[in-house]
Amino acid sequence: MKTNRTSLLLILSAIIALSVLAACGKSSSGNDPDNANNGSSNGTKSAEGVVVSIESSQIGPILIAKEKGFFEEEFAKLGATVNYQPLQSSSQFLEGIAAGRLDFARIGYIGTITGQTANIPFLSISEGSDGAGDGILVQQDSPIQSAADLKDKKIAVAKGSSSWGLILRALDKEGLKASDVEMINLQPDEAQSAFQSGKVDAWAVWEPARSNQVNNFGAKIVADSKSIGAYTPGYNIVRAKFAEEHPDLVVAYLKAYERALRWENQNLDEAIALLAGLKKLDEETVRVSIANNLPLNLPISDTANESQQRTADILLELGEIKQQVDVTAVVDNSFITKALEELKAE
Repeated sequence: MKTNRTSLLLILSAIIALSVLAACGKSSSGNDPDNANNGSSNGTKSAEGVVVSIESSQIGPILIAKEKGFFEEEFAKLGATVNYQPLQSSSQFLEGIAAGRLDFARIGYIGTITGQTANIPFLSISEGSDGAGDGILVQQDSPIQSAADLKDKKIAVAKGSSSWGLILRALDKEGLKASDVEMINLQPDEAQSAFQSGKVDAWAVWEPARSNQVNNFGAKIVADSKSIGAYTPGYNIVRAKFAEEHPDLVVAYLKAYERALRWENQNLDEAIALLAGLKKLDEETVRVSIANNLPLNLPISDTANESQQRTADILLELGEIKQQVDVTAVVDNSFITKALEELKAE
């Protein structure tokens, strides 16, 4: 009887020990659903202490969300804070993402293609604008009347930008190649000086510089995406590793962007005054700039993908990129879909 009691106690002790071990194993496992949210009580992954870096130079929802505090509000719900980085062009955005210094930006369509070919790890997470804001400018008295007249001319442009892509597509439509013109790689601040001093014959640039030159300095537009029949949207992009580690913050970014877009649409005059003050521009230039580059926040469409692929194919044919790319490989509509659904439910 004593032996049986001893055996029973040993069996019970073993069961208890195994249960404790199993519990310990469960609590340390990443697959434990009770711990999947890292201590968060609202069902989302905690981002306590994360600093989110956002490119903040562009007219539209990003600047509005910054000024209205929408990014801070959405990220604070998850314990994160915001760092703003005003940069000048797509090449700088991509450099920041590649170096891990930048998490979000709204970028032109060319930037996503060159980013892919450079193996920069990012995702396109929404159509951020309709992208019609780029234009090729010449002086009012210039003999250049169309893209066909650009042959043998000097053109200032930030290489790798959406405006660079506009030049290539405009030339392609006229049966010309990049080698038929002299493209001088200048950021907008340098390009403006070169253009106004006559050191270049044309300047390819995006909004609001395009409208500022037309409205206030008498420049004229010889080509834009509408005139050459190209759909060239801008995209909200995110650093891929950041999206992998903090998918909830990607949704939060898109919610803040959407809140700013809705506020802009509902308070257009106030938005124009706000943006004009921030960018030190007259209000009419800002109004035209917004109309020419309509802000959006939508799932990336088949139309956008088809036009994007056509642009990538043209760049390959011209030798501007060295490899074929599938533009849809970086597209992820899951974040914008979730962001819009959450806003609808709030």
